[in-house]
Amino acid sequence: MSRQLNMDTVLQNFWKEEYLREKMLRCEWHRKYGSAVKAKQKAKAAAHLPLKLPTLAHKAPLSPLPAPKAVPSRAPSPALEAPIQSEMYPVPPATRALLYEGISHDFQGRYRYLNTRKLDVPETRYLFPIATSFTYGWQLGPPVKQERVSCKMCCIESFFRKNGAFALLDPRDLAL
Repeated sequence: MSRQLNMDTVLQNFWKEEYLREKMLRCEWHRKYGSAVKAKQKAKAAAHLPLKLPTLAHKAPLSPLPAPKAVPSRAPSPALEAPIQSEMYPVPPATRALLYEGISHDFQGRYRYLNTRKLDVPETRYLFPIATSFTYGWQLGPPVKQERVSCKMCCIESFFRKNGAFALLDPRDLAL
């Protein structure tokens, strides 16, 4: 279906005037509000710049006070130091040693290490569930393998319908 163009000189002049009028309106708006828009854009861009903190001048280190000789100095115990907060238990040394044996291309090294770590249950790797999706696999216990007791024909007969989706019988269904 072809498009009918009813364009005569009057209609062409109308569209020409409309186009020029819109062009003049755009130029007038830009002359009036263009500088304000540019100022807002610059302010917005300046707000997104990273905040630079002032640098502190280095002060000369204070001379250490002489320690009294009567009190023996001893190393701080590891229990008093702040423990390193980690989400995971430390890796056993035997598993960590797998990292340094061979290369991943030969299914050793990092490849073997990651596969070994993957076999551990989450409870042995993590202190607590990190994500909410961890709750699905947390403390499930060992997997239980169920033996199938039914025969193959019982499964086929119970799975497939003899009549199909429609009430009409198909001769191929009767062959089973």
